[in-house]
Amino acid sequence: MEVLLAKIALAAVPVVLAITLHEAAHGYVARRFGDSTAWMLGRVTLNPLKHIDPVGTVLVPLGILLLTGGSFLFGWAKPVPVNFGNLRHPKRDMLWVAAAGPGVNFVMALAWALVYGLAGGDGASTSAALKYMSLTGVFINLSLMVLNLLPILPLDGGRIAVSLLPHSLAVPFSRTEPFGFFIVIALLVTGFLGTLMWPLMGIALALVESLTGVSLPGGL
Repeated sequence: MEVLLAKIALAAVPVVLAITLHEAAHGYVARRFGDSTAWMLGRVTLNPLKHIDPVGTVLVPLGILLLTGGSFLFGWAKPVPVNFGNLRHPKRDMLWVAAAGPGVNFVMALAWALVYGLAGGDGASTSAALKYMSLTGVFINLSLMVLNLLPILPLDGGRIAVSLLPHSLAVPFSRTEPFGFFIVIALLVTGFLGTLMWPLMGIALALVESLTGVSLPGGL
C-alpha cells in the first residue's frame, strides 16, 4: 500500500499538469480565434482547481489506480466552454481549437521524455522517483492525446472530424454527440478502447523517442 501511495503522489504532478494545460490550451486558442467565453469565465489559467472535475479527475482515476495497482489510468476534466459560433470562421477554426489540447499534451510528452533521459542512474532513490514521475508524464500525456484524437464527439478528434468533413457529412455526424460519452464508456468496459489506443500509443511513443533521442520503456 505504501508503494502504491508513493506512486499516486509522484503521478499527481504530471497528471495535474497534463489536464490543466490541455484544457487551458483550448481556451487560449479559442480566444485567439475570436471566442472569449473561456477567458471571461476564468478557464484560461494554470490553476488546476479551475479544471478539476471532482468525479472525473479525482474519484474515478483514484479508484482505477487502487483497483489496477497503478497499471491503468482513466479520467476526465471539466470541459472548457467554447462557443464555436463566436469563432471568426467557425467550421475551419474549430480544428485549431480542438487540436490545441492534444498538441500541448504531445509537447509535454516530449518534455517529460527529456527529463527521463536526464535523470541520474537507477541506483539513487531520487533518480528512481524522478524517472517514475517523468515516465508517468510521458504516458499520461500520450494517453490523453490519443484518447482525445479518437473521432468520437465530443472528444477533440470528433471536433476535428466535423471541421474536416464536408457540410453534408459534418451535420449528421455532429448529431452523434449526445451519445459520445456512452460510446467511450462502452469501449472502455468491453476492452475495445485499449485495442484502439495501444497501436496508436506505440506510434506516438516511437515518435517521441525519435524526436528526443531518449529510449523509453514500454510501460510504467
